[in-house]
Amino acid sequence: MSTSPRLEWTRHDNFCYHTSVSSYLDEIAAEIRAALPEGASPPPDSGHLFVLYALLTRVKGESVTASDVHDAWSAWIQQTTPDHPALVPYDALDAKSQSEDEPYVRAIRSVAMMRGGGRGC
Repeated sequence: MSTSPRLEWTRHDNFCYHTSVSSYLDEIAAEIRAALPEGASPPPDSGHLFVLYALLTRVKGESVTASDVHDAWSAWIQQTTPDHPALVPYDALDAKSQSEDEPYVRAIRSVAMMRGGGRGC
């Protein structure tokens, strides 16, 4: 039996938008987005990126690393901007670029902890 998607309102950076959560990964993705600190600015049209972050939440849980987050971002960005200058392994990034992954690491870990901590949450 099919169920209707849950509808949610999300507020981020003083912008409120309506999202339709249609799968368990979409639900986790919305939780990660909501867990970002004030001032974090996800890229435009990043819905699929947050689904990749949801996957990291399920497979890595609280042990997710900044390198994992960067790899997910790399998989996402290569679809639209294959020549992006940050599309390199995490260790090849400068310290400033590496630090940009930290809010996402903290948000993913926070959601993983709320959902029971480990893998498969």
